[in-house]
Amino acid sequence: MRYHELGSSGIQVSKMGLGTWAIGGGPAWGGDLDEQVCIDTIKEAINVGINMIDTAPGYNFGNSERIVGKALKEVPRDKVVLVTKCGVIWGGEGGVYEGKGTPWNMVGDRRLYKLLTPESIRKEVEMSLKRLGTDYIDLYMTHWPSVPPFETPIAETVGELNRLKEEGKIRAIGAANVNIEQIEEYVANGELDLVQGKYNVLSRDIEKDLLPICRQHKITMQAYSPLEQGLLTGAIPRDFVPGPGDARSNKPLWQPDVRPKVHDMLDQFKPIADKYNCSIAALNLAWIMCQGDEVNLLSGATTPDQVDMNVVAADVVLEPEDIQKMNELAAAVLK
Repeated sequence: MRYHELGSSGIQVSKMGLGTWAIGGGPAWGGDLDEQVCIDTIKEAINVGINMIDTAPGYNFGNSERIVGKALKEVPRDKVVLVTKCGVIWGGEGGVYEGKGTPWNMVGDRRLYKLLTPESIRKEVEMSLKRLGTDYIDLYMTHWPSVPPFETPIAETVGELNRLKEEGKIRAIGAANVNIEQIEEYVANGELDLVQGKYNVLSRDIEKDLLPICRQHKITMQAYSPLEQGLLTGAIPRDFVPGPGDARSNKPLWQPDVRPKVHDMLDQFKPIADKYNCSIAALNLAWIMCQGDEVNLLSGATTPDQVDMNVVAADVVLEPEDIQKMNELAAAVLK
């Protein structure tokens, strides 16, 4: 496993992290997974050198955090760089919604809201610490920017995050789903150590804006959906169709007119994967980690075997001509 500094925090993180959205289960993933298998998956990730474990309250209404918390009881806490988030809230038992927040998304029959006021962040961090069973979070991230009618100035949001750092409840600050202007505001008001954005061989938008600004400010750029929710693993059958309510059913690359082209691309990737003695999935993960020292990724494994299959990618260093060949094949899909 390769490691690098998380922004300017002094924290060493693995080039590959474990994302636990799917581990949280719920309507977006067709139901809950076997909890013990999920716990074993997190433990296996740590055993093989993946020290960054990423979760969020919004992953099935705190369930992902609760599962991560159970796994943390079985491993040394100092071996884990624990990541969770704020800014996505819900009503009812266990939520912090009190009549505020911008309606955003429905998961099953429950509404999510966006809210980043200092008061809401303070409530969220305490609830996350309780679910996770820890007294500090290594990297605390805003999950989504706030939007009208409850739009909080970034200076106020960062001000509260800075106070949480001073109190020792969090060690570093990150932001997901932000644009250049928002990143500049974060940097102007405090240290920003990680920016999260969607990035894989078929989703390249961050190369135009986020990657350059991250390099400018020494911010780690973390890719999520590196395997396009499974599509780039090479293990999805050609005739597979996401069912109603499946989180993948409305994604552009999962549409029936695009998926066959993706499968053709993956068939052409196979000789490259064979060259490095790795799977198609590992090849696609390696492609991301070879984009720069400041780039790492989240892998959404849900079983120990998937962790073991994916982790080999951290040691695969692709030659420039193979990166170029993958770029050309990917460009053909997007025409």
